[in-house]
Amino acid sequence: MKKTITHRVLTSILLLSAFATLLISCSRQPKYDAPPISGNEIVIDIPSLPLETPRFYTYPVKNRKVSFFLLKLNNGVFAFFDACVSCYPQKRGYAYKDGRVTCRACNMSFSIYKLEKGLGGCFPIKIDGEVRGTNYHIPISLVEQNAGKF
Repeated sequence: MKKTITHRVLTSILLLSAFATLLISCSRQPKYDAPPISGNEIVIDIPSLPLETPRFYTYPVKNRKVSFFLLKLNNGVFAFFDACVSCYPQKRGYAYKDGRVTCRACNMSFSIYKLEKGLGGCFPIKIDGEVRGTNYHIPISLVEQNAGKF
């Protein structure tokens, strides 16, 4: 009888520990590779971006990690912060799967083809970058101005 109780207690502790680890690992958005910098801009090589799959980056601003993603579609290249107006205080960002980005905080899901329009409070915050030649340019000052969302 003692062996059974001890086994149950140990099993419960292991399950609770695994669950707590899962919660902690999912509670914050991931950190991504640093973007390439040229002068006072982030400069992304457009041909290197995969078609229809977001590429995420993280740029450090003081003690914050500002994440954003670029998305190359047939009609252009678009950039978004890995945050939305509604859920950014939870600092969880978006996940991508099967042509959709999903808010990790509220589970709202959006087709990558509708992100450009950005209607609604949980859509990713659009970054107004600029295409010049084969590169997409984002002013670092714009990233720094939005660091409060991270």
